[in-house]
Order: sequence, then C-alpha cells, then structure tokens
Amino acid sequence: MKLRALGSTGMEVSPLGLGTVKFGRNQQVKYPSAFDLPDDKQVRNILSLTRELGINLIDTAPAYGSSQQRLGQLLTARDDWVIVSKVGEIFDGQSHFDFSFDYTIATVEESLRTLKTDYLDVVLIHSDGDDLRILKEEGAFDALETLKQRGLIRSHGMSSKTVEGGLQVVQQMDIVMATCNLSYNDELPVLQAAAEKHRGVLIKKGLQSGHVDERHDVKDAMKFVFDQPGVSSMIVGTINPQHLRSNVEDINAVLS
Repeated sequence: MKLRALGSTGMEVSPLGLGTVKFGRNQQVKYPSAFDLPDDKQVRNILSLTRELGINLIDTAPAYGSSQQRLGQLLTARDDWVIVSKVGEIFDGQSHFDFSFDYTIATVEESLRTLKTDYLDVVLIHSDGDDLRILKEEGAFDALETLKQRGLIRSHGMSSKTVEGGLQVVQQMDIVMATCNLSYNDELPVLQAAAEKHRGVLIKKGLQSGHVDERHDVKDAMKFVFDQPGVSSMIVGTINPQHLRSNVEDINAVLS
C-alpha cells in the first residue's frame, strides 16, 4: 500500500491500520458476534501477515485488556511500525476514566515498559465523551505536551466523540481520531477542519465495528471514508487472516 502523510507529524502511515482490541479483550465490546482471544501463534501470524501486506500502523490501548502486553512480547522490528496508544481509559471488566496530569504521565511510562519501546509514535486521549471538559479542565493535554518535549512520544491527539471536541482537538493537537461511516457522518466538519490545518486524521468505526461485512458493502464503506478530506488511515481490527487480506485488497481497489 502507498503510505500517506499523517498530517504534519512527518510520519507516513498505511491507509489501513490494524486495530488490536481483539488481541486482548473480548468483554463489553460491540462486535456482532462473540470471539475467543487468539493464542500467541495466531497473534504472531497476524502481525507477520500485516507487515507482509504493507500495513505499518498498529492501534492499541491500555483499555484493550492484554493487547499491549502481547504486542510487547510478540511485535518484532519496532522501527517498521507506527504505534498508536492511548491514555485516560481503564478497563477492569468495566470502563473507568482518569485524565489527570500524573495519571497520563504514568500511563505512558507504563505503556513504554509494556510495549518494550523507548517511544510511542502517537498517544491519543481516550475520551469518555466529554471532550471539551477533558481538554479544558483536565491535565491530560499538558501531560502529553510534556511527554513530547521529553521525547517519549512523537505526536498527540484525541480519540474524540463529539463534533465540538473534535474541532478543538484540531486546534490544539497533532491528530484527531474520529468516527466516520456510511451510517454516521456528523463528524465530517472535524475532518474538513483537520484537512485545512494539516492535522493527522485516523478513522475509527469505519466498518461499524464489524457490522459491515459483505464485500461490496465493505468497499462502499471504505470509499465513503476515503472520499472525505484529510483522511490518513482507517483503523480496522481483526484476528482473521482472510479478513485482513480481503480488507487490504478492498482498500487497494478503492484507492486505485
């Protein structure tokens, strides 16, 4: 796949990114059917296939159960990957949130240890839905700025949940992760603003958390996403090698 600029961060990413929720968490997820967590061999094979197919972007989070621990053990050739992690959400059977300065610093330092890396390429605030309050009243943004200055992260942003929040992220931060799909386009103003400011744009729920599954529907969904301005990459999670191959074929067909 031809790499695309991640805004003005200086990084380039594949248009399809691998989401890794399913590597470590199968509780309270919104996928259409239940699934068992893959074993180490399956994870290793998916990661190897991901790179073989030209994907260099991988998305994880502390709230994704054991995802980060498994990536730390099984991910090889660190420099081949652009790793996205997150701060703010804690999952222990249910979600809790902490966007304080100290907790944000501690979370990133723990992620570095867990992922066995000296730096993270992208760290996003994992919003609870109250985007503006988090940005204006909590310490997470200042903490991420501090971590950038320390060289522990290369860029920052938010996985936002509101139009107003997304627009504020575009003003303050490097990257916005927004929802965009055939059934939901409320956040298109965020994508437009990001394009104008040369911010990185990562798309979540582009396939509606797996509810779009027919091949022609997947292509239509991908086309809709990449018809929007400024989109850098679309994050799609899978632990199925055939689904991964099909997604890459479809996105290459759409972009060609």
